[in-house]
Amino acid sequence: MYRQGDVLIVPLDEPAVPSYAADAPSEPRDGRGRLVLALGEVTGHAHAVLGPGRLVREPGPLAPLLLHLPDGGRVVHEEHAAIPLPKGWYRVVRQREYVPGSVRIVAD
Repeated sequence: MYRQGDVLIVPLDEPAVPSYAADAPSEPRDGRGRLVLALGEVTGHAHAVLGPGRLVREPGPLAPLLLHLPDGGRVVHEEHAAIPLPKGWYRVVRQREYVPGSVRIVAD
């Protein structure tokens, strides 16, 4: 597992990858060509992946993302050290916090 700030990146074995992931539409890259895992609402900084790959959103408002890196990649952020990731599939989970009556994703 890898963690960068409020983003948790969990490697997935091939059998654990949902069957719909291969054909699901990919999330678009940002203007700098990065796959953005989480965007800081306050600072504008981003947890992002550099390198070839794709990001797939799982169904649901708090659902994680699926990240596929066929050649590996690096997770970067303006305030954290870069994290190299080997090739493979990953589940990307944003940290959540309990608010009485609901749950919300932590805002950066």
